[in-house]
Amino acid sequence: MLILMSLENEEYNASKIIVLEGSLGVRKRPAMYIGSTGSAGVLHLLFEVIDNAVDEALAGYCKNISITLSREDNCDMAQVSDDGRGIPTGIMPKYGKSALEIIMTTLHKGAKFNSDTYKVSGGLHGVGLTVVNALSEFTEVIVKKEGHSYKQTFSKGAPTSSLEVLGETNETGTTIRFKPDKEIFSTLTFDSSNLKDRLRYTSFLNPGLKIILIDKRFENFEEEIFFSEKGLLDFLSFLNKGEQTLTKPMFSKKEEEDMEVEFALQYNTTYEEKVESFVNNIKTGGGGTHVSGFHSALTRAVLNYISKNKIQLKQQAKLTGDDVREGLTAVLNVLMQNPEFEGQTKEKLGNVKVKNIVESLVYSTLSRYLEENPADAKVIVEKTVSAAMARESARKARELVRKKSIFDNTVLPGKLADCIEGDPEKTELFIVEGESAGGSSKQGRDKNTQAILPLRGKILNVEKASYDKIFENTEIKALVASIGTGIKEDYNPENIRYKKIILMTDADVDGSHIRTLLLTFLYRYLRKTIEQGNVFIAQPPLYKVTKGKEMHYCYTDQELEASMKELGEKAQIQRYKGLGEMNPEQLWETTMDPNNRVIKKVIISDAESADRLFAILMGLDIPQRRRFLQEHAEEVKSLDI
Repeated sequence: MLILMSLENEEYNASKIIVLEGSLGVRKRPAMYIGSTGSAGVLHLLFEVIDNAVDEALAGYCKNISITLSREDNCDMAQVSDDGRGIPTGIMPKYGKSALEIIMTTLHKGAKFNSDTYKVSGGLHGVGLTVVNALSEFTEVIVKKEGHSYKQTFSKGAPTSSLEVLGETNETGTTIRFKPDKEIFSTLTFDSSNLKDRLRYTSFLNPGLKIILIDKRFENFEEEIFFSEKGLLDFLSFLNKGEQTLTKPMFSKKEEEDMEVEFALQYNTTYEEKVESFVNNIKTGGGGTHVSGFHSALTRAVLNYISKNKIQLKQQAKLTGDDVREGLTAVLNVLMQNPEFEGQTKEKLGNVKVKNIVESLVYSTLSRYLEENPADAKVIVEKTVSAAMARESARKARELVRKKSIFDNTVLPGKLADCIEGDPEKTELFIVEGESAGGSSKQGRDKNTQAILPLRGKILNVEKASYDKIFENTEIKALVASIGTGIKEDYNPENIRYKKIILMTDADVDGSHIRTLLLTFLYRYLRKTIEQGNVFIAQPPLYKVTKGKEMHYCYTDQELEASMKELGEKAQIQRYKGLGEMNPEQLWETTMDPNNRVIKKVIISDAESADRLFAILMGLDIPQRRRFLQEHAEEVKSLDI
């Protein structure tokens, strides 16, 4: 009643309306513009600046882009330079300010609304540089244009200097240096791995464009050049690195209705589909109408080829689009005016007419390719039929599994020590290596919220196994039943029994192998548990250091070194290699107590790289795995022997 009365007495009038002008709206709701205020958001700022330079390359005016990363006061800074036309610096009479200042401080403005200036571009909403400026502690812009060099500085979206002329120059281009604002972001570090992936595919999509990344943040100065001559064919070769290919690489590029469509594809021996899609150099991780058109064209071209050539199928297999795309690696890039993305982060294309145009162009090209390359066509058809038969076998295996109640949430494995609490938001499941550690963890746990599932030995390597063997494996059945969601297309997030799934294995080589096998299974069959942030890795201590009555647990070599300095030379060190070496109280105190423990969340920051790595490390190609280990041996930081 008190709440209702206070609402009734609250006046709603003009005085309650707040107008957030300029950059204030961006700073008030940054996630609306960059997705998050974590590491992804910081990197998004850098991508916005890089994309503007790439748009100059798309327009034909930029051949070189340089990105320099540095660090100051525990915060990363970035500088992006290009040799494009340079941001306009002339005064706009309507505003009495330079075009540069308007671009840096005003939303929904810029030359990309004008197709005469940019035929195609990744930036559409005229907010990119304004957002970067608004969310940065400081921004500095240097423009070389029309015989002069200009400079202006900003802070948190507002100018801190007027536009000044630095001198004369024959060069053209723009340099933007900025420092993300610590008041906005929880993380102030640029993820170099994701950045390199972005620069790599940008170079593939823009053959002839040279991109230099210079990283000055750490003691080891790094410089890497990204450059491609063959474009999508180089991209295709990169994606298929280490895979056994079945067909020649195919590439096609066509224009229609002010739209340019280019794609490259090749089949390999894997069972996964790998399609990378882009619109105006922007990666569309969510796909969209262009990908739908590509999928439809591919399926129609292959099925029509089978029908036209009266190819007899084994066991009258019914073919689907998924069958046609098994083992396919492809890159699709569309250049167009006025693409309609879903949201500022541009994850998915929404233009309806794009589907028909892409489908028409891809279908005609693929149909001709299949007719002119009968050997490749035969391989694709055989691969498709094999996929259909395997899919049917898998369906029967899954039905058999369901009949045996493996996915029935009420049938839990006997070895599972469940918790009392029934709310998944409050519970966690420890998947523990070995019966001994399982016993200790069952005794040391909080029975109200912590469940324990001990696994015997190493689970099946699902990267090498067939569906029927996977479903027959006792440990996997126990794992799936305990989590409760089902797997693959039967996955239902509402049925998850624990919102934290924690892998707890020994700190030795065998423990690492078991953890990798578990992650492989989760990635391939319950991937959404990882994507939704449900999977964690426990971090048991590596050492126990004792001297008299003093005892320290150390989780890293650095902590061990510090403890040894504190306790002195006579301190005794115990290296923990197995969870079973700790009693229940120690296991709780060091690894399971939410108030003291350290757990690491498993995330998929780059699904394509993760997919390739799982295939290499856990797949059937032993020579490929040996080559990978030899090439990366020097990168190993610690190794148990």
